[in-house]
Amino acid sequence: MSNPLAHAKIALRRSSDRGYAEHGGWLKSFHTFSFAGYYDHRFQNFGSLRVLNEDRVAARNGFPTHPHRDAEIFSYILNGELTHRDSMVKKGSEGEQGKQFYRMKRGDVQFTTGGTGIAHSEQNESNKSVHFLQIWALPWKHGLKPQYHTMAFSEEAKRKAFVPILSPLAAGPEATPAQEDAAVPKISGTIPIHADFVMGAGIIEPASTFKWTIGAGEAVESRKKRNVYIHLPMTKQGKSKVMIDGREDAVLEEGDGAFITMVNAGDALRVESVGEVEAEVIVLDSN
Repeated sequence: MSNPLAHAKIALRRSSDRGYAEHGGWLKSFHTFSFAGYYDHRFQNFGSLRVLNEDRVAARNGFPTHPHRDAEIFSYILNGELTHRDSMVKKGSEGEQGKQFYRMKRGDVQFTTGGTGIAHSEQNESNKSVHFLQIWALPWKHGLKPQYHTMAFSEEAKRKAFVPILSPLAAGPEATPAQEDAAVPKISGTIPIHADFVMGAGIIEPASTFKWTIGAGEAVESRKKRNVYIHLPMTKQGKSKVMIDGREDAVLEEGDGAFITMVNAGDALRVESVGEVEAEVIVLDSN
């Protein structure tokens, strides 16, 4: 098969090379980038992508209330349940999706703009462990008003093509307070993020191929030399694999990731499922 993105550079980040930490028997966490007690000068950020942790939290445990500021923070639930609370919502007042919290399950994404300061907790209040991705992006400006959103994304849709999850706030860095409150994203049906950043997710059946359009088409401002990170979570007991761009030297096993550079908005990046079972693939596309 011909290589349609010969100009793309792909560097793999193997699962076994990631940072790893266990805390008190309740948390097992893999770190793609330097985080907390793990530091590697080679892995500080990738474009505006700053943190990618693959976490498992034991039943009836979780992260106690802790502060954040000037970071865009989101959780993608792979399996189990997670309840997110913060200093803007009282316990017991959780509601439905949107700007009210509820107990998240598979397919849900919770997003927080730390901005000028917010405190939150993430607790597994169920009787089973929860497996999720914790991801941070660097915002395009500091001092933003804290915000939060919760949204569910269709399993059925993810089996047809990559589904956009996050896209830039349509009003951009100079958004007015009213535009911030309206929180309109560049791509309808996504969560708005204060960064030139797009996230997508897809579930690819064996021998099938999905295409990710770099920058999600017209959704981003920075169109040249995008930074795309592909992550294959550890969800299928090691039975899922993907090949990127038809390259035999760019095959990801579970827990692996790939840094893709020298690509531009509009380029079509192919991801083929080459394992025994379906592969859930996360795309993090930033400037």
